[in-house]
Amino acid sequence: MENLQALKQRFGIIGNDIHLNRALEKAVRVAPTDISVLVTGESGVGKENIPKIIHSLSHRKHAKYIAVNCGAIPEGTIDSELFGHEKGAFTGATQDRKGYFEVADGGTIFLDEVGELPLTTQVRLLRVLENGEFIKVGSSKVLKTNVRIVAATNVNMQSAIEKEKFREDLYYRLSTVEINLPPLRERNEDIHLLFRKFAADFAQKYRMPSIRLDENAVKVLMNFRFPGNIRQLKNLAEQISVIEEERSIGAQKLQQYLPNNSGNLPAIIGGKKENDFSTERDIMYKILFDMRNDINDLKKLTLDLMKNGNVEEVQEENHRLLEKIYNNKDLEELDIEVLNVPQNSPSEKDYDFIETIEEDESLSLQDKEIEMIKKSLEKNNNKRKLAAKELGISERTLYRKIKQYDL
Repeated sequence: MENLQALKQRFGIIGNDIHLNRALEKAVRVAPTDISVLVTGESGVGKENIPKIIHSLSHRKHAKYIAVNCGAIPEGTIDSELFGHEKGAFTGATQDRKGYFEVADGGTIFLDEVGELPLTTQVRLLRVLENGEFIKVGSSKVLKTNVRIVAATNVNMQSAIEKEKFREDLYYRLSTVEINLPPLRERNEDIHLLFRKFAADFAQKYRMPSIRLDENAVKVLMNFRFPGNIRQLKNLAEQISVIEEERSIGAQKLQQYLPNNSGNLPAIIGGKKENDFSTERDIMYKILFDMRNDINDLKKLTLDLMKNGNVEEVQEENHRLLEKIYNNKDLEELDIEVLNVPQNSPSEKDYDFIETIEEDESLSLQDKEIEMIKKSLEKNNNKRKLAAKELGISERTLYRKIKQYDL
């Protein structure tokens, strides 16, 4: 236990929670070996401390220690970052570059947010874990490396495997030993200890007296869930230290700095949506398809009427179709009239019922535009500035139109 306490002091770890102590004990036990370790836990619980402990207590402590945030590297360049590339392997590769696995040969690599790795990179990583081999991007030469891999993730790995976002064989290869760090809400007794430590640190940093919580404020602090874990608690301590002039903080004052999470509803995961359409675009497609089908039905009905001419017979034969088109209304309410057009009319006089519509004016937009410009110029005595203002366009545009239409 004394060794564990010394370890906490060395790495600035605060707390006496049994689950935290168990995680640290596992880290101390596996440190002298070369087996892979997977650190799991929510964001903000301090997962980055475990690989540092493992590296410092291993026989690799004098070699390189490299921490890589896999979620912060773009998918297109992550292979180059991890394994290196040859000159000319891709646009911008003006020279050879060593990757992290080559640079950290003999040391330890910490892969943070390993659950964000692309599947293609996961295959390469699996090969490194199995036999220590890798190939640079744009090269065909197999290189060897001897690195200890410690990975961390806040992703539910079993769920990621089921969704085929993470390889199952890589998961089992990485998690030879799995170390889980508990969230802050499960370390109830450690919350006030951590707050006091952060308050003292910020008092020293900003050269001011340290803030203190009264008994009621301590109870409020310990009952808060802290979804952001230790990171959120540290930010809270810094805010109060800087903003508040009074160094003694009560429950009411503390409540002002705690976000209200009571209105958050639980997210439904894996539930089936009642609506069959995932987006508005799908709904529009469905409407368009229905309209097309209705048009086809109307075409068929019109063709039957033209061929037969008997309304009652057509209604009887196409009863269901008519109900579908007219939303299941009673067909007796529908006033369907068929216009009988003579099929073999010898002369034009037989078409007296047809009204001829003559096109009086041009429907061309260009003609309309020319006409409006002419009228506006005439109205304003050919003053372009006034005409342009009336037309709602700039004088320069009006001048261009006059040139274009040769007015």
